[in-house]
Amino acid sequence: MRKKNVLGLSFGRRMANTDIMVKTALMECEKAGCEVRFIRVDELDIKPCTGCISCVVGMTTGRGKGGCPIKDDFYILDEALMECDAVIAGSPAYVLSPTGRFKTVCDRIGPSHDITFRKAAFKEGIDAGKEIERLPDERSFKKRVGALVSVGGAMTKNWLAFMLPTMYEFTMSMGIDVVDMHEYHGAMACEHVIGNETQMERMRKMGQNIAAALAAETEEERTAWRGEEEGICPVCHCNMLTVSKDGTAVECPVCGISGTPAWVNGRINVDFSQEEQNRSRLRWNGKLEHSTEIKTRAVGPGQIQNLKELLEPYKGYGE
Repeated sequence: MRKKNVLGLSFGRRMANTDIMVKTALMECEKAGCEVRFIRVDELDIKPCTGCISCVVGMTTGRGKGGCPIKDDFYILDEALMECDAVIAGSPAYVLSPTGRFKTVCDRIGPSHDITFRKAAFKEGIDAGKEIERLPDERSFKKRVGALVSVGGAMTKNWLAFMLPTMYEFTMSMGIDVVDMHEYHGAMACEHVIGNETQMERMRKMGQNIAAALAAETEEERTAWRGEEEGICPVCHCNMLTVSKDGTAVECPVCGISGTPAWVNGRINVDFSQEEQNRSRLRWNGKLEHSTEIKTRAVGPGQIQNLKELLEPYKGYGE
């Protein structure tokens, strides 16, 4: 029987807090019989997405498999993601949010790895009799689990406010089910996380949670939330909320779903209907809703007849 493969990704400095926390979780996965791999992403040459959308256009027109034309080290990360059954991603906080490199990677993964685009392109290709090698990577469709690790020096937790919500950008389009996440704030008060047994034990627990999810016999058990905090949102388990434009509801900005707020025993409670939960962008229906919108509403070239002339005054302006 093939061993489960767990990938650990650190967006931090070599042997600093994020590195050690991710590796600690991986060690527990290895103890449970998993194969593990660790990548320090900052040591890869990964360039920013240019927004050329050739990845999506290629898939939706049947001319490509979702690959990126940029030549750099992204293929190393891509292959590791395709090969793994679980991923543990950790990032330090740089001004409230994950690092710039983290966002760069998310942009490169984004639509090119969207599972709804890839599945549709794969099915259409099979129906058309195309060879498997010319279609999106079939490994994209296997069920995977993930965990997110946020590391911040600030003693005040809200200085990491955008960390975990933003980190969902990494797993969202690939359809990876996040079963655990942890936020370590106040790192400045300890020389190194290795001297903080509470944090080290939490990372060991994260590794055990990933191993347990991989060993699950049912889908319900595999995707069960194993984190310590339930959060206000029952889907992503984050606590961030935004107020709707009309001021009558609140929304989870990670999932893109709306709920009704209320005070219950002095605490904020939000009722997210099952219908809303099902259309979370972390779930198939929510992703399909978005990809369908793109396929049916996006305007192609040639709609503005005199576009070239209209753009002429802007060429080189102020540059």
